[in-house]
Amino acid sequence: MATRDVILDAAARVLRERGLANATTKEIAREAGFSEATLYKHFRDKLELMVMVLHERGPQFIPMLQTLPRRAGTDPVRDILTELAEVCITFYRDGFPMFASIFSDPAILSAHRERLRVQNLGPHRANEALAAYLRTEQELGRIAPDADTEALAGLILGACFQHAFITHFMPEPRDDRTAAAAFVSQLRL
Repeated sequence: MATRDVILDAAARVLRERGLANATTKEIAREAGFSEATLYKHFRDKLELMVMVLHERGPQFIPMLQTLPRRAGTDPVRDILTELAEVCITFYRDGFPMFASIFSDPAILSAHRERLRVQNLGPHRANEALAAYLRTEQELGRIAPDADTEALAGLILGACFQHAFITHFMPEPRDDRTAAAAFVSQLRL
């Protein structure tokens, strides 16, 4: 396995267990079996490492959003949305330790926002991608013509976020697949 991949795997474990603020590059390097110098040959800093963990080692939520345009008009909309919602729930749940660290420190949050701005990324892109997919399905006649696609995207992603958040506090009231299907079933498509 390539050094970069080993570091990403180690960082994913450490960041999920300890969060961004409580994890050190020294600890991540040790977990990977390399020196900090090796880590810095592949990643600029801990924040870049966290962003790469979210993109490359997290549930495939971001790549799935990117493939939505190709899926328009194929499988049933409810099936696609349920699959997306289930992956989204896992992405949010796995990411909470990192997200909490980002929001707990104004300097980290500012640096993270700037990094995302430069890369033209951010949480709003998930809403935009899902709303664009829903508009395409609407144009194909597979979603009600008067449905507010931006509101639908916000409702789906917001429900997934809330479900993931709650599962950190108590046993899941229902499994992720059941919750995802329930959220989607309530939408007027």
